[in-house]
Amino acid sequence: MADLITRRSTLAPASIDAQARTAEVVWSTGAGVRRRDLSGPYEERLSLAPDAVDLSRLIGASVLDAHRQDAVRDVLGTVREASVDGRQGVALVQFSARPEVEPVWQDVMSGILRHISVGYTVEQWAESTDKGVRVLTATSWTPIEISLVPTPADPGAHIRMEERMPEPVPTIPEGDGVHTRAAVNAEIRSVARVAGLGQDFVDGLIDRDASADEARRAAFAELAQRSGPTIRTEQPRVEHLASHDDPDTRARQMGEALYARINPAHALSEPARRYAYSTCAEMARELLSLRGHSVTGLSPAAMVTRALHTTSDFGIILGDTVGRTLRAAYQAAPSGIRQLGRQTTARDFRAVNKIMLGEAPLLEKLGEHGEIKAGTMAEAREAYKIETWARKIGITRQVIVNDDLGAFSDLARRMGQGAAETEARLLVELVEANSGNGPKLSDNKPLFHADHGNKAGSGAAISDTTLSAARLALRTQKGIEDRIIRVTPKYLLVPPALETEAERWLASVAAAKAADVNPFAGSLTMVVEPRLSSVSRWYITADPSEIDGLEFAYLSGSEGPQVESKSGWDVDGVEIRVILDFGAGFVDHRGWYANAGAA
Repeated sequence: MADLITRRSTLAPASIDAQARTAEVVWSTGAGVRRRDLSGPYEERLSLAPDAVDLSRLIGASVLDAHRQDAVRDVLGTVREASVDGRQGVALVQFSARPEVEPVWQDVMSGILRHISVGYTVEQWAESTDKGVRVLTATSWTPIEISLVPTPADPGAHIRMEERMPEPVPTIPEGDGVHTRAAVNAEIRSVARVAGLGQDFVDGLIDRDASADEARRAAFAELAQRSGPTIRTEQPRVEHLASHDDPDTRARQMGEALYARINPAHALSEPARRYAYSTCAEMARELLSLRGHSVTGLSPAAMVTRALHTTSDFGIILGDTVGRTLRAAYQAAPSGIRQLGRQTTARDFRAVNKIMLGEAPLLEKLGEHGEIKAGTMAEAREAYKIETWARKIGITRQVIVNDDLGAFSDLARRMGQGAAETEARLLVELVEANSGNGPKLSDNKPLFHADHGNKAGSGAAISDTTLSAARLALRTQKGIEDRIIRVTPKYLLVPPALETEAERWLASVAAAKAADVNPFAGSLTMVVEPRLSSVSRWYITADPSEIDGLEFAYLSGSEGPQVESKSGWDVDGVEIRVILDFGAGFVDHRGWYANAGAA
């Protein structure tokens, strides 16, 4: 999504209709606005050529209170019409009749509130030089909203507070009467075109010799009728737009640029590209300036110190950088056992109850009288819950002043690896609970139990015999209703001490005779989990997408580690908190088999 840019101008109603609560405003004259980026000062200009401005989102957009869009109370009205003619952009806005908007409307009518700011996105810039000044001209842009603000920037836009004199009903004088009526009719067609009204609307007004003022009033009434409340069954869509000059938005762009310095393979987004080579001190200077703080004569260290103590910007910058680095390390961290479980989400921290349905009822032969009997399905239930795991790291002011990206990128990388390690250890501890027999299930028996048919009677090394027994145990598993179900062995889970032995039994070897053929070559995939505490125990598991077994879950909307940042919780600098909402459990025993291995 393109960044939202704002520029202030002056509310300029050509007339105010107190009864309709409407005003005509000039929202841009294209006047140049001085801005600054890392390349230095420049003048921003807006092209008001009709083909440069996309008005599709402005018509029907909100009139806001100083660009705030946090709640409905921030909406003061709506934009009814909008147009550009190459010299200026104008609009007809209507103010709400809500009691809290009434003081604003009174100030607009009395001329106290005159200034507006238009919010817009820019899709294409053209760079040039004018009298030695760098100029960026928006040649393709989209106005999004109009706001009332206290300070103007566009001197060409202003309120025309004089009352508009009512237009006389046109007559057709001798000589030039046809020309006069033709001008009015042209105005009626123009009003209808802007309002999106059809030919029937135009013909009705022309047939009764309506004036241009009557045409506008009729158009406003038609639009007001169209905009009445409509009951919709679709879900509302809320779109959040960030201001181009918003320090929080700038801080996130800077965070992305810092991450690109740590990870050169990252492709910078266009807004963040301007900060590709900026130091932390240079970023502090710009953010302090945006927030209205003086930076004259400040050293790099002093700017960083002031930014840390007066704004939350460095928390945002480093939080974004650390978050990206941490997630990349988290996703790259190896975890053998994780691929043997099924990932899901939980809505909250209450117990996750998993209901397992039994086998579908068998079909029965239809009797002589054609009666079809109803079937039932048995069910079983297992449960586990999400818990929160967290740690924090500190990035000192000295590291920020020194622009030492390597110091906190290493910390972030290790925190990402630590989050992945936390998950893997929790899964391993679950499998190895109760002296290697696994957690207790709802039948009050451990996961691996003789009654579950998924535990070798005595431990033995990996061999044709023991692998065959494991495969047979899974293939003959029975469901809740004591009928054979399909369980296909897929993975052989081993500790590092058994890796070589497992490879030997799974390898494809060109045998000279049939008796020497390895029946398990290519039928199982080896998974090595270095966190397994036993050097001899090994497991056979089914594909988690085929049958329930090990399951792990994240809090909905918080998949993986989440990063929070703030300046100076406990250190002189920025602290980063890493939070992981994660839980795991076994929801069925039928997809796992354990062998204690050779003593």
